[in-house]
Amino acid sequence: MRLIRMLLLPVLAVTTLSAHADPKDAARLTQLLEKSQTLTARFSQLTLDGSGTQLQETAGEMSLKRPGLFYWHTDAPQEQLMVSDGQKVSLWDPDLEQVTIKKLDQRLTQTPALLLSGDVSKISESFDITSKEAGGVMDFTLKPKTRDTLFDSLRLSFRNGMINDMQLIDSVGQRTNILFTGVKANEAIPASKFKFDIPKGADVIQE
Repeated sequence: MRLIRMLLLPVLAVTTLSAHADPKDAARLTQLLEKSQTLTARFSQLTLDGSGTQLQETAGEMSLKRPGLFYWHTDAPQEQLMVSDGQKVSLWDPDLEQVTIKKLDQRLTQTPALLLSGDVSKISESFDITSKEAGGVMDFTLKPKTRDTLFDSLRLSFRNGMINDMQLIDSVGQRTNILFTGVKANEAIPASKFKFDIPKGADVIQE
C-alpha cells in the first residue's frame, strides 16, 4: 500500500520557499482549495529513494468531496484502494484480500489528503504557509506549527488556479511526486463512490 500510505505517513517538502509566513498566503491557499467542493482526476506517482533511484511508478484515479470524503484507486498490477466516508478510512489490498479500517483523523496535519478534501477554513491555525508564483503556477509550502504531526512540510502546486501536483519527501529521504491530470472541479459525484463494501471472505483489520 505504498501509494495509499504516502498520503497518510510522514512527508517533507522538496522545495524551501520564504522563511517568513505571510497571512495573505494562507488566505490565498484557503480560497484556492475551498473553490473546489469536489475534484476528480487521474494521477501518476513516481517514488525515488534518497539517491534518486526509482522505486515505484503507479497511476490511477481519484475523487474527492468536502468535507473529508475521498476515493483513491491505483491501477493494476499494483492495485490498491483507499476510501473515506468522512468518518473512517478503508484501505483495500486485493492481492492480500485484506481490508484495514481506521478512524479518520480530521486534523489537517495528520492526513495530507485532507488538504484537498477537508475543512481548510482554519488552515492558518495549523500551518505556517509561504508561496511563490511563476507565470500561471502558484506553489505553497506548509509547515506545521506543532510537533504533533505526521509531516514536517508539504508542497502543493496550482496551475491557473487548479491543483496540479504534490511533491513529498518522507522521513527516510524517499521523494514522491504526484501529478494530477484531467482535473475536474465541482461536478456531481454519487455518494456511493465514498462507500466501501467489504468483499466477501476478506480479512478485516480494525485500527
